[in-house]
Amino acid sequence: MKIYRLIDANINRVSEGLRILEDIARFVLENKALSKDIREMRHIVRKSFTNHSLLIFRDSQNDIGLNISQNSRLDAKKAVSDLISANFKRVQEGLRSIEEALKILGYFNESKIYEALRFKSYDLEKKFSIRKTLPDTDIYGILGEEFSAGKSNIEITKEMIKANIKIIQYREKNKSKCDKLKDCQAIRKITSVNDVIFIVNDDIDIALAVKADGIHIGQKDMPIEIVKNIASDMIIGLSTHNQKQALEAVEKGADYIGVGPIFNTSTKKNLEKCDGLSFLKWVSENISIPFVAIGGIKESNIATVKKHGGKYFAMISELVGSENIVKKINLIRKKLY
Repeated sequence: MKIYRLIDANINRVSEGLRILEDIARFVLENKALSKDIREMRHIVRKSFTNHSLLIFRDSQNDIGLNISQNSRLDAKKAVSDLISANFKRVQEGLRSIEEALKILGYFNESKIYEALRFKSYDLEKKFSIRKTLPDTDIYGILGEEFSAGKSNIEITKEMIKANIKIIQYREKNKSKCDKLKDCQAIRKITSVNDVIFIVNDDIDIALAVKADGIHIGQKDMPIEIVKNIASDMIIGLSTHNQKQALEAVEKGADYIGVGPIFNTSTKKNLEKCDGLSFLKWVSENISIPFVAIGGIKESNIATVKKHGGKYFAMISELVGSENIVKKINLIRKKLY
C-alpha cells in the first residue's frame, strides 16, 4: 500500500526538520533545554512506527515532489527566524500526515503518539522564538558610568535587576571599544541568567559579539534597513523626535521607538528639537509599536509623563546617580501606581 510511502516520507521530513531545529537550539541559541527537548522528540518520531513496509514502498527516485521543489523559490529564507518558522511548520504538517495515515491502516494507538508530538511542537515553537520583544514593564534602565557617582556598570546592572528592572541598555559614548566589549560581556551574562532584556546603544558590532537582545540607534546612525539586515534577529529601537520620524520608523520596521527628549536633559549633547510631552501624547494615540519616553524623566515628573501616554520610561542619571538605586526605583514606582 502506497500509504506506507506517505508515512515514510513524512517521518523523514519531520525528523529532518527536528534535526535543523536541534542544531539551531544547540549552536545558535545555545539553549541546552530546548536542544534536549527537540532531540528526544526526534527519537520518538523515528522509533514509534518502524514497520518494514516503510522501506518496501519507499521510491525517492520517482518522487514528483523533487522536481517541483527544485524549481520553486517559495522556500527561500533570509534569517534564522525564517528557518525556525519554516521547520516548525514542516514538523507540524508532517506529524499531522503521519497521524491521519496511521488511522487508515488501523494503527490507532500509534497515531495518538504522533498527535501528542504535534501538540508538543506547538508549545516548543512558542518557547523557541528567536525574536524577542520588549516585556510588559515600566522602567527602561540605561547605564552610564559618567553619571554613576563612582559605581561601575556591572554594579549598577546588579542593583537594577535587584529592583526588578526588565530592560537594561548599555550606553557609553567615551569608552574604548575594548572596554565596552568587556563591560557588555559581563552584563550579558548577568542579564541572561536573570531573564532581563539587554540592549546595546549604537555599537552593532558589540551587540552581535555578546549576543545582546537588541540594538538602539539614533537618527544619524546607520540606517535601520541596514541594521535589520545585519542584526535580523535582534530587537531594533530607533530614536525619534517628531511625527515624521516616528511614522518612518514604523514603516521601516523598528520594533520600538524612543520618544524625546521629553524634558531638558544633561545626559546628551546637541539635542534635536522635540515637542516633548505633546509629541509623546501624539505617539500614544497614533503609533502601534512600543515607544519609550526619554529625556529628563525623574521621580518628580514621571507621573506627568504617564498622563501624556507614557508606558516605558527611560532613565539614566536619576537611577545610576542614586546612592540607593533599589530605593529610588521603589519611590519612582509609587508615583506611577
